[in-house]
Amino acid sequence: MRFALTRRGAGRAAFVVSVALGLTACSAGTGTGNPAATRAPRSSTTTTSTSSTTTTTSTTTTTTTLPPAAALHPLAVPGPLAPFDAVPAPGEGAWVPAGRNVGGEPAVYETDLVPPGGTAAAGIAWMDTKLLSARLYSGSKSPGGGPYLFTAPVLPAQAATLVAAFNGGFLMKDARGGYYTEGRTVDPLVPGSASLVIATDGSVTVGAWGSDVAMTPNVAAVRQNLVLLVAAGQPTAAAASPVWQAWGNTCAATTCSASVPGIEYQWRSGVGVTADGALVYVAGPSLDPLQLAQLLARAGTVRGMELDINPYWPVFATYAPVPGAVAAPANGSSLHPSSVQGPATFFTSSWARDFVTMSARAVPAPNAPS
Repeated sequence: MRFALTRRGAGRAAFVVSVALGLTACSAGTGTGNPAATRAPRSSTTTTSTSSTTTTTSTTTTTTTLPPAAALHPLAVPGPLAPFDAVPAPGEGAWVPAGRNVGGEPAVYETDLVPPGGTAAAGIAWMDTKLLSARLYSGSKSPGGGPYLFTAPVLPAQAATLVAAFNGGFLMKDARGGYYTEGRTVDPLVPGSASLVIATDGSVTVGAWGSDVAMTPNVAAVRQNLVLLVAAGQPTAAAASPVWQAWGNTCAATTCSASVPGIEYQWRSGVGVTADGALVYVAGPSLDPLQLAQLLARAGTVRGMELDINPYWPVFATYAPVPGAVAAPANGSSLHPSSVQGPATFFTSSWARDFVTMSARAVPAPNAPS
């Protein structure tokens, strides 16, 4: 069955598509739409764990022990997002902590929003880049050209601090950009291309190559994909272009056969950076490029880019093992309940795509007594 969809039409129907493993980029995969009217709402209660300040006094010294995460100067917790709907679903736009804590504090918050003119909710994740360190994992298909030191599966040494992970971009033949990692240029970096840039200290940002971001000795990885969706906190003119095919070839409603025309409203994912440096990820089952940009902007990003699209590829997972244990599929959770991939994806040795991990930064030891 095919659904007739119009640009930014309000009466969009949810759809179900079948999973097709091993398909190529931008023409592959399957997933299930998630109508706002039927989705399970997130809890609207946001909780944070804090450590109390303790003061030990003797006749000669006074020692103040800081809460562990304070030494990393965490970002301010994000405020609720205003829904686009006049009558929002319960919990829409309210942030909920996800994944393991870092230094006793949540490092990831999640919510969902229905985009303007849409009926299917998209998942949104906010990541504290002061508490988390980013790393680019490379695959045999994207970017190809391995072997790589960091590739699927995530090994126990890295799983010990893993908090979240999310998908990368298109196959490089479709990305209209380049790829740099582990000290070498796999594909030439393209001026003006939307770029996710990771520094040697694990810091991460998003921007246009050559203007917002550039190569320096401190750059550890660059993953480019198309052009910016969001700039100066607003969707770009390119995001609003009626030529939506410029943002990648999509599957049809019920098949990813290359012989069947794709649809505009399809699974899409994106990532952006806020003014204070937080990283925001968005993915949903029925989005056009402008709606993806609008969601990124509503979540506070000042610069944002599209990542991979179509039902089989978008994935964001968090991990919450018990203290002392490592991240694993069994203690992972998906941002969007209808995503085909999930927490096990990044622990699968056959996973051939690039992805980004967000891991707990080392918390400095409390101040020693003077």
